[in-house]
Amino acid sequence: MGLMGGAVVLALAASAVAARSETITVAHGISTFGELKYPADFMHLAYVNPDAPKGGEISEWTSGGFDSMNPYSIKGRAAALSSAAFESILEGTADEIGASYCLLCSTLEYPEDRSWVIFNLREDVTFSDGSPMTAADVIFSYETFLAKGLTDFRTIFATKVEKVEALDRHRVKFTFKPGIPTRDLPQDVGGLPILSKTQYEAEGLDLENSTLTPFLGTGAYRLDKMRIGESVSYQRNPEYWGKDHPLRIGTNNFDTIRIEYFSDYDAAFEGFKGGTYTFRNEASSIKWATGYDFPAVVNGQVIKAELASGEKTTGQSFIFNLRREKFQDPRVREAIGLMFNFEWSNATLFYGIYDRINSYWGNSFMEAKGTPSAAEAALLEPLVADGLLDAAILTEEAIMPAASGVRQLDRGNLRKASNLLADAGWIVGNDGMRRNAKGEMLRVEFLEDSPTFDRVINPFVENLRSLGVDAVLTRVDNAQMEDRTRPPKYDFDITNHFNSTNYFSGTELKQYYGSETADVSSFNAMGLKSKAVDRMIDVVLAATTLEGLTTATMALDRVMRAERFGIFQWFKAKHTVAYYDIFEHPETLPPYALGELSFWWYNAEKAAVLKASGVLK
Repeated sequence: MGLMGGAVVLALAASAVAARSETITVAHGISTFGELKYPADFMHLAYVNPDAPKGGEISEWTSGGFDSMNPYSIKGRAAALSSAAFESILEGTADEIGASYCLLCSTLEYPEDRSWVIFNLREDVTFSDGSPMTAADVIFSYETFLAKGLTDFRTIFATKVEKVEALDRHRVKFTFKPGIPTRDLPQDVGGLPILSKTQYEAEGLDLENSTLTPFLGTGAYRLDKMRIGESVSYQRNPEYWGKDHPLRIGTNNFDTIRIEYFSDYDAAFEGFKGGTYTFRNEASSIKWATGYDFPAVVNGQVIKAELASGEKTTGQSFIFNLRREKFQDPRVREAIGLMFNFEWSNATLFYGIYDRINSYWGNSFMEAKGTPSAAEAALLEPLVADGLLDAAILTEEAIMPAASGVRQLDRGNLRKASNLLADAGWIVGNDGMRRNAKGEMLRVEFLEDSPTFDRVINPFVENLRSLGVDAVLTRVDNAQMEDRTRPPKYDFDITNHFNSTNYFSGTELKQYYGSETADVSSFNAMGLKSKAVDRMIDVVLAATTLEGLTTATMALDRVMRAERFGIFQWFKAKHTVAYYDIFEHPETLPPYALGELSFWWYNAEKAAVLKASGVLK
């Protein structure tokens, strides 16, 4: 089997004009490095049950409300799972890293340097209204996202694609701009959601605006019912074009997926206990440790389970708004970080179920550990020579979050933080509060919309006040939270954020951490503008081997941690879930997805028993 696990490699004869040949790969998928796991004739994914029954409903919860069915606009609040209607040309799997397979295409073609890609689209793909999907829809989708998509996406993709063209009704070619890394670009463009050009134009839709009119997609689910701000449900399309596709066998098993909205975490938990919804991915440690003693759990009608997860950490952090002058000095950020006592929080508040996040690639082989290897140092040395990094990064261990003692206020860290703030010019006055030379008080506001974080943030606030920082917690509703943390306002000091990265990171790094997106991106909420980070991102994007990418990612991880733009929080390498005993799943779950909405299924006999007993409504 060849490099691409079943790919066909064709040598094209040289033309009379250009006396050269170009090796073209024609394949059913593409991998960042190495071979694909699944051959061209695979029947179904290894982790699904191909005989899983279809039917029933699964329901979950989320917080706040919604007023839009457009998931691609910063205007309004989109309904949960409103992007479920859309598919892309290529799709990854939950048991591989860096691999994408043809979903809306039958094959793709690309040269060795990946300077262009042709997608040979399937002729049987239809939108949920039955209309065919063609190359015109692909081109329209790309151009619409480029013109009206999220600003950070537009900023990055405008520098990548030279042109896109329809070779015929079912063949589309993307040509990439010369002189840029192309390793990930076929997968990047192959991952764009595909919209219906006909519907978009006929109904006068606008990707930039909030709307309750759902965009047509090719996906297995479409909007069924919605009660604005209360609930939304999606129904499996019985005429779904892809039900027999190898990537879809054993998936999309539920007839209906319903999402219930609750105002707060406690109300949502009570709703679950009462049977208002049926599946809960528990994020509260105190609920997990003490809340699951209600009768349905005791009687076995609700399953409480811990399921293994191989997913990397989310990068969940308290982030600083670096646009604020008081956070420009890294000593201030380091001092504030010293006042968060994870060890005390984990023992006292979290019942010991979490581990500390230490890295932006935590729980993966990409995480930087110890001192730099010779290969990492070789990448970092030019940044040190150019004055972008402190030379200590070459010899010292990768920066780790500060460890604290068993008491809420760690006196050793308090002294370190006090010295850092004093060195940064924030001096303690007679009232015990710190001010700078201008007489401005060091005030820090934590912005939060979840009451469940109160018990975590309040001790952090108390510790900061002991340091002389005028720290406060401000709780807002979901709408205010989105308004204040999104562009263009960025009206916050510190808030919670998921600093996400992929295992094999690519263009998304510029959206999350690049200087060019710092003032336009919802992802780069902290406003990071670091020349050292920018240059290391370019090194990561240019890596052509797995070894080179791993080394570059570890070096970037060191640089990002040295910037101290966030205070790492916590994670657990398992899924803590509770669900009514009406669902089943494959015995062995894939490492990179829980998949309850995808490859779990409904047991109608068990559901009938619970409904007859009155446990479920």
